[in-house]
Amino acid sequence: MHEATLDILENVGVRLEHDAIVEMALRSGALRGCGGSEVRFPRGMVRDCLEQVPQTVQLSARDGSCFSLSPESEPVFWTNPAMYMWTGDERRGASVSDLAAVARLCDNLHNVHGVMGMALQDVPPGDCDFTGLRIIAENCRKHIRVLCFTGRGMDALVEMKQVFPGNWFSIGFTAHGPLRWTHLALEIFRRSSGQGIPVTINGEPMAGVTGPVSPAGSMVVGNAEILAGIIVTQLLEPGRPVIYNLGLAHTFDMRQATAVTGGPENALFARASAELGRFYGLPSGSWVSTDAVYEDEQAAMEKMFGFSSHYRHGVNLIWGMGQLESELTMSLAQLVIDDEMIDYMRHHERGFRVDAETLQRDLIREVGIAGSYLDTDHTLLHWREYLYSPRILNRKARENCTIALPGAARALVEDVLAGDSEEKIGAAEAEELRRIENRYRHA
Repeated sequence: MHEATLDILENVGVRLEHDAIVEMALRSGALRGCGGSEVRFPRGMVRDCLEQVPQTVQLSARDGSCFSLSPESEPVFWTNPAMYMWTGDERRGASVSDLAAVARLCDNLHNVHGVMGMALQDVPPGDCDFTGLRIIAENCRKHIRVLCFTGRGMDALVEMKQVFPGNWFSIGFTAHGPLRWTHLALEIFRRSSGQGIPVTINGEPMAGVTGPVSPAGSMVVGNAEILAGIIVTQLLEPGRPVIYNLGLAHTFDMRQATAVTGGPENALFARASAELGRFYGLPSGSWVSTDAVYEDEQAAMEKMFGFSSHYRHGVNLIWGMGQLESELTMSLAQLVIDDEMIDYMRHHERGFRVDAETLQRDLIREVGIAGSYLDTDHTLLHWREYLYSPRILNRKARENCTIALPGAARALVEDVLAGDSEEKIGAAEAEELRRIENRYRHA
């Protein structure tokens, strides 16, 4: 797959819809392609740029946590960039108050390591990036993955980065293929360069539409798009931290004419993202998505399979918590359910220890035949350590179970949000973020 990618990059090339970046690439050793904005990358140039990328990406947060993503690191989990909110009764456009609720809920869910921005109906489209960053920062102390909408917005984000130390937020962008990087994406890379801001570089072929219908063929297209994006970022800022993401690739339902994000092929793209990331010495990313529009059995099947397969194949950054409807929609109830899924999966994946302490031979002798372990000190002291205790999954008898899982999740959401009155940001930092936001909103 790597050899096929090198052949495509060297002999077919990639369209870079940004004159200044095309000229920079040509000065650095790229070759002209067939069109004015098309360039080809020799193998040596690809190798040299890959060698500049650090193998570890530091993601910090304002709660003091810091995650070092590497090709072998344990996964971290993020939410989802949505356009709509599903409340259980209606789907509506996401608003500032919705993003604030998502962020505040995430601050109380221990399996959420990062919060992603959203498209907001009550904010001008050109302001959603920096306004979204401010809203999340005011309501959550975890790492923030910003959405990027304009070059002007990226300038505001660069200024906002100075308000807190470390890489407290990161960005990302996707190739709009096949084999094409838009002017907006390249301008975001350009304006954010020189700051050490971690960037997720996404290849997003749709098998059968913007990539060959064969998974391997689409993977080659996506890999070429990602490597081209890595080359650009390293020419602009040598040593910039990068997360490799082929897991955003998906397929096309030939009967329904819809993008498929929760199928078994999506897990194969995630597996390829992890394996190619390790091959290049880079941390990998992918999403766990569902095509379901409700918090139902389909969402449970597709997302549990997604979380489990991503985890087992070594994806380092997994996002999609809370999402429904192929990333279009966010549900607070699904966010809580996903948090429970990850707890469940991690408890299983940690396995069990076999040694003198866990075998408990002396206790077995003491209890003997037909005895009980329920009232022993060992059970009292260790049951929380060994036994998984869900927050919302039902373990009651039928007569005591009054609501289904989505209802239990919504009840927990209400309890968490009602009980969380803690300020997430200092007054001085909040004032500075709003000052920068207001200046760019009125520019």
